[in-house]
Parts: sequence; C-alpha cells; structure tokens
Amino acid sequence: MGQVLIRSVDDRVLERLRKQAAEKGISLEESLRRSLAELARPSREEVVAEQDRIRAMGPRIAKRPLSGDLIREDRDTR
Repeated sequence: MGQVLIRSVDDRVLERLRKQAAEKGISLEESLRRSLAELARPSREEVVAEQDRIRAMGPRIAKRPLSGDLIREDRDTR
C-alpha cells in the first residue's frame, strides 16, 4: 500500500480532525484513510459512462421482452 505525507497542516485543522475521529471512535489515520477513499470514488457521471461503455460491447436489443411473454413462449414450446 502507498503512503502519503502532508506537510504544513494548520494546527487548528489537525485538532478538529482529531476530535472528529475521536467522536467516531477511530484514529485520525483511519478517519483520513476513509475520507480519502470517499474522495477517490468515481462520480455518478463516470459510473454512467462506464455502464454505457460496457453496454455498447454487447448486442443491441431493440425491444426487451416482458417476463410474461418469455414465460408464455416457454410454455408453448412444451
């Protein structure tokens, strides 16, 4: 795992972050790790773009069949 070193953090900011972490019952390091992970999550637009990209790799379906139609079709083949 990588490491990050942040220099010159204002003491008031650092103290506030420590208090917030303590209120959650976790360490400052864990609180910051969670915050960074949240910041790194893809945006909604990025997720939609990725879904569109994956969808484009499959065959085009003009009209999606209804479940009732599929069940009827299956029963008719028996």
